[in-house]
Amino acid sequence: MTKPKSTGTVLHVGSGDARQTLAGFLRARLEGASWSQIQKLVRSRHVMIHGNICTDVARRLQEGEVVKVLPEAAVAPPRADDVKVVHLDDAVVVVEKPAGLTTTRHAEERDWPARRRQVQPTLDELLPAVVQRHLDGRSRRGPAPRRAPPRGGSDREGPRRLPMVRAVHRIDRETSGLLVFARTVPAERILAEQFRAHTTKRRYLAICIGRVEAGTIISHLVRDRGDGRRGSSDGEEGKRSVTHVMPVEHFGDDFTLVECRLETGRTHQIRIHMAESGHPVCGEKVYSAPRGSEVVDRSQALRVALHAADLGFVHPVTGEDLQFSSPLPADIVRIIKRLRGLSAGRRGVRRPPAGHPNAPAADTSPHRADHRPAGHPPADHRPAEPAPEPADDGDDDPVDD
Repeated sequence: MTKPKSTGTVLHVGSGDARQTLAGFLRARLEGASWSQIQKLVRSRHVMIHGNICTDVARRLQEGEVVKVLPEAAVAPPRADDVKVVHLDDAVVVVEKPAGLTTTRHAEERDWPARRRQVQPTLDELLPAVVQRHLDGRSRRGPAPRRAPPRGGSDREGPRRLPMVRAVHRIDRETSGLLVFARTVPAERILAEQFRAHTTKRRYLAICIGRVEAGTIISHLVRDRGDGRRGSSDGEEGKRSVTHVMPVEHFGDDFTLVECRLETGRTHQIRIHMAESGHPVCGEKVYSAPRGSEVVDRSQALRVALHAADLGFVHPVTGEDLQFSSPLPADIVRIIKRLRGLSAGRRGVRRPPAGHPNAPAADTSPHRADHRPAGHPPADHRPAEPAPEPADDGDDDPVDD
């Protein structure tokens, strides 16, 4: 059997392949592969469909799906134990999502049987059990609240129903960091409106290729820029998207730790804007360079190096202004340490204040370079002004966007 390329072998499902099993499709496409080799490849987590690991050899393919054969087995998806509860009350729950976990199930996956869902669960599917575990931990730490016996006098309990959660925004599978979920219908409605109005406050940290300077990126994002991928249009078509970029630390001229604050929250906004400005996020596989050019990523990032570091919103019940912060995860910290070592001794290295490696003071320089996508008309120019308060992030969008 022909070995997959070092970056993986990508196979597109055409009209003639529709309804074929995954095993049959791979055996026809992978030269010299036997049935037993194909089964072993699939069951050992070497095959992805549309970015999700598939271990079902009998899975029927659909036209337009993308199958990727990995050179090495994919790591197991995060479990409920990997999700950290940051804040919990009767109306909302704020959590830290680990990288590798999808926020919500995509539309085409919502009818999957439970067994198939369990292979690669989503955050909103894991979260009810996470919340219940957190509540159980609370009750063990303090006296259990008194309950009135149910009508009829019996105190017997049936199967416990897990607490419900409702997604109001999402971040990409490879992105780590803070998310808020509603626990009631009224809270869902109020939070969703805050996200639609872009009044929530979010800040992202990303490691990007090249020397990034302060600037504001403004473009109109469309679902298909002409090659099947999201991107900026050449004119006014699409949704207006604004990203404020501020360098946090330069690693020579090769890489930059960047702070991104958005006035809007479009799907993949940070990733698209940084790539189109010539500074893609490290580990990026989809938006890896401006169209028609190539950018080499030597960061050794194993996933998109993007983290939702700050989240702020108005509590849907109390009206309190809530603010939460999340430290950089270990994998991004390791990349930063490595890049610092590579750039040690070079001039132009800027480091955050001691004791705050992931949340440095903002650069108050009034200069804002205009990073506009290559090949696009000049972006709107704004008067020089201090960096704005944290706004909607670019890798985050409301669930109805």
